[in-house]
Amino acid sequence: MHTVYSRINNVSAFLSSCLMALLAAIALSSLVFTADPKGILDVQSLNIYEGHTRRYHNRWQDVTFVNFNLTADLTPLFNWNTKQLFLYLQAEYVDAKGVKNEVVIWDRIIHKKDKANLSLNGRNKYVFRNLGKSFKGASAANYTLKYNVMPYVGLLTYGEAARTGPLAFPEKRTEVA
Repeated sequence: MHTVYSRINNVSAFLSSCLMALLAAIALSSLVFTADPKGILDVQSLNIYEGHTRRYHNRWQDVTFVNFNLTADLTPLFNWNTKQLFLYLQAEYVDAKGVKNEVVIWDRIIHKKDKANLSLNGRNKYVFRNLGKSFKGASAANYTLKYNVMPYVGLLTYGEAARTGPLAFPEKRTEVA
């Protein structure tokens, strides 16, 4: 006959198999619900200043400040499997050497659906600078609002909510930031 330990082992194995099947069904069902949120991103001003680098204090480097207006309704991204939403504003440009750069200049985490309607005037949160000394010769930059849906169970999904057209870098100012 079967001992108590073997019966407990069989029941726990069955329950864990049922739990894994339920989690797999949840993960697959959340892929069915796809949303395409729309937003409006408008870059108000783009200023370049000369500033000191953090590593080399005697070396100057161009630092860019971006002021933007953002309006987006991201509530369709929230469903019963959404834990949180990670938003970020990304600048994409090609520098003078031909290297494509993608720089995150602003981000925010949204935990609740009622906070997913955005209407804000913002400024870059992180330093926006080129790895070289200046933005001279760089192509115009595209600014994109991207999102990452983090579910309770399943795969992370990425998407884009708003995009601007190419905006050229202005001439740098002589003031020190």
